[in-house]
Amino acid sequence: MEISFAGLRALVTGAGKGIGRETVKALQRGGARVVALSRTQADLDSLSRECPGIEVVCVDLADWDATETAVRAVGVVDLLVNNAAVAVLEPFLEVTKEAVDTSFDVNVKSVLHVSQIVAQQMIARRASGAIVNISSQASQCALQNHTVYCATKGALDMLTKVMALELGPQKIRVNAVNPTVVMTDMGRIGWSDPLKAGPMMNRIPLRRFAEVDDVVNSVLFLLSDKSAMITGVTLPIDGGFLAC
Repeated sequence: MEISFAGLRALVTGAGKGIGRETVKALQRGGARVVALSRTQADLDSLSRECPGIEVVCVDLADWDATETAVRAVGVVDLLVNNAAVAVLEPFLEVTKEAVDTSFDVNVKSVLHVSQIVAQQMIARRASGAIVNISSQASQCALQNHTVYCATKGALDMLTKVMALELGPQKIRVNAVNPTVVMTDMGRIGWSDPLKAGPMMNRIPLRRFAEVDDVVNSVLFLLSDKSAMITGVTLPIDGGFLAC
């Protein structure tokens, strides 16, 4: 199944590393004009060298006012991938105010804010569009020491559904993908210990963690016109984890 994004402009947040970075590269290969957003200029510089022709925006999405200015300046967007996120892992009884504030600012509030700005300009242009939010299996299954992360991803799933409900009449589709552990560079570091990885992997019927391409390919499908009748879904990319 060939997917083309020729003639479309895409914005990807959290584009400096991992899933976001590979999504930028895949969208560009598919013909899209891509705007990559990250809070780390060095990551954007290296991505620009790897993908000549992309546009870059450096902003901390936890800063509401700076985000407003930066995203409005981006202009026309047909496809949006809300990938930026933080994971502050603390036991429930030790969760701090700072962890709650930072996590909800980036994982929920910034998704709402960026999506509002993008959707408003889509509607003003009377253009259809597609938005994909990067959620997690942690939205639907409690994980030890993931109190705040689970809460933010649960909120993101419901935000996705409400966005789909309200934006659908404007021909804007909104979906989420919910991966299990993904073997990004950070994922390989965090889950390289067999004692930690073993119990989690044993709960996955396919007996492996997700690779970055497993997630990127699903995102591309949901952004494309091949999924023209799909909106409001939270798509597990978890090898069957949530089926057990």
